[in-house]
Amino acid sequence: MKWTQVIDPLNNITLSVLIAAMPIIFIFWALIIKKMKGYQASLIAIAIATVIAILVYGMPVKLAVLSIAHGSLYGLFPICWLVIMSVFLFNLTVKSGQFEIIKHFMASITSDRRLQALLIAFSFGSFLEGTAGFGAPVAITAAMLVGLGFNPLYASGICLIANTAPVAFGSIGIPITVASQVSGIPEMPISQMVGRTLPILSIILPFYLVTIIAGFKKAKEVLPAVLVSGVSFALLQYLSSNFLGPSLPDVIAGLGSIVCLMVFLRFWKPKTIWRFANEPAPTLNTDITYTGGQIVRAWSPFIVLTIMVIAWGMQPIKDALNSLGLFQFEVPGLHNVIQDKDGALLPKIFKFNYLSAAGTAILIADLVAIPMIGLTYSDGAKVFAATLNQLKFPILTIAAVLGFAYIVNDSGITLTLAEVLANTGYLFPFFAPVLGWLGVFITGSDTSANALFSKLQYATATSIGVDPVVTVAANVSGGVVGKMISPQSIAVAAAAGDLVGQESQLFRFTVKHSFIMLIVICFITLAQAYAVKWIIPVYEMINSKKLVAAPDASRGYIYLIVLAVLLVTLASTILVIARRKKQTPTLVN
Repeated sequence: MKWTQVIDPLNNITLSVLIAAMPIIFIFWALIIKKMKGYQASLIAIAIATVIAILVYGMPVKLAVLSIAHGSLYGLFPICWLVIMSVFLFNLTVKSGQFEIIKHFMASITSDRRLQALLIAFSFGSFLEGTAGFGAPVAITAAMLVGLGFNPLYASGICLIANTAPVAFGSIGIPITVASQVSGIPEMPISQMVGRTLPILSIILPFYLVTIIAGFKKAKEVLPAVLVSGVSFALLQYLSSNFLGPSLPDVIAGLGSIVCLMVFLRFWKPKTIWRFANEPAPTLNTDITYTGGQIVRAWSPFIVLTIMVIAWGMQPIKDALNSLGLFQFEVPGLHNVIQDKDGALLPKIFKFNYLSAAGTAILIADLVAIPMIGLTYSDGAKVFAATLNQLKFPILTIAAVLGFAYIVNDSGITLTLAEVLANTGYLFPFFAPVLGWLGVFITGSDTSANALFSKLQYATATSIGVDPVVTVAANVSGGVVGKMISPQSIAVAAAAGDLVGQESQLFRFTVKHSFIMLIVICFITLAQAYAVKWIIPVYEMINSKKLVAAPDASRGYIYLIVLAVLLVTLASTILVIARRKKQTPTLVN
């Protein structure tokens, strides 16, 4: 049995849109007005979307149930798998006492909360987004800021907002790769176009973040550091995206901005150290010092994490790992059963890439780090059990959110909303980022949003005489500002920031900033389409007949051997340092 999606089920596009928007309006209402817990809002939204899918869109009950189950399964793996391992890594550093040394190190650079937020939420988070993505940056950086003493709501909120700048190039450029595959436009021009939009946001974002934290006047006090952070990031993001491609902008810009800001802070300090209201004064004890070896040991879990996520992002290693550990299956009763409006059957395949998943890379980092930071594997098992207990409600929330995303996509509800935006004619470039924003809000992923709407962006732009690379890139750029309010992202940030059950507070904290940034990107896209056409790169469409070489896993095996040697060397060095000098602070007379 085949079932075909419909875009206008009521034969009146206005009424169809009003009905289609009800589940999304409910989420906003539930989180902003009713202040519901995240998992409650998500489960009710699923029920509303299912009723609409079945009664209005005519989706068979069996398909609706299978679609929700498919989405929930994806929520558990790879999303929850990654979140659990990320929080587990942070909890290990706390349990071992190493995070106290990290806190001391960060305070020695600066104990100013404004600058700590720039270093960790903005720069380090961007680096993690470029390597791992899919929730890991927010999970790790929010946990780190809370550990440093940040207010949990501010820690989670600013990490979500800071995550906007790098999302387009996340996971070694996967969102742009998918946009290219779906639209037929080569990766490089999309990367260039996105790289000529987001650096504007990247320059503004650090000052915007500090203003959110401390207010406009206090933000001006650290304007030199803010400019160093934002301009260095934006410049490196622009150069790498325009001349190297979509794979490395986040890695290069994230690391570059960390180095630039740390060097700058050696020569410049703010006149006053800013802390949160009612927060104790900085407690850096200058009588306590740590050796370089002790500091490296404390940071070693994150050093190993960095090595692992970079390695797992390399295509040869992915190919090698998938050749050894990839189990995939067609979802029974759902695969090739739903037809889109053009009659194409939608494949529904679940890929259980248990070796190449980013969560597995972080798990290996966890296991390598346990002895390096002075814990036993028995201690690690206890910390892991505590982490699972800590995340039980976020796991439920994430599974529910992905179930919701899949039912609204498979039923055609999302396509109804997209159709209205596509019919805005001359103004479509202004609304093109809204499509990406909507897609990321629903799915939680810029990659998924690009898979969903890139073809529509291409076709609509072509029909109104606008270069399609502008609107396809706008889908990518618009999606980044939807990430901060996606229920999936909110659930991840709440879990990391110890705000379980308070997702509504986090949503209300970020939602206005999402709309402000979206409007900015809408105007930039409109200008690119009509006023500053010279900014559009020259390119040729992908030749669909071009042969694609089969993946060669052998090179990946060599990389894995090199990686193993690197990890063993690093772990041995750290353990030798630990044996030479016990992990105790040195008192200076």
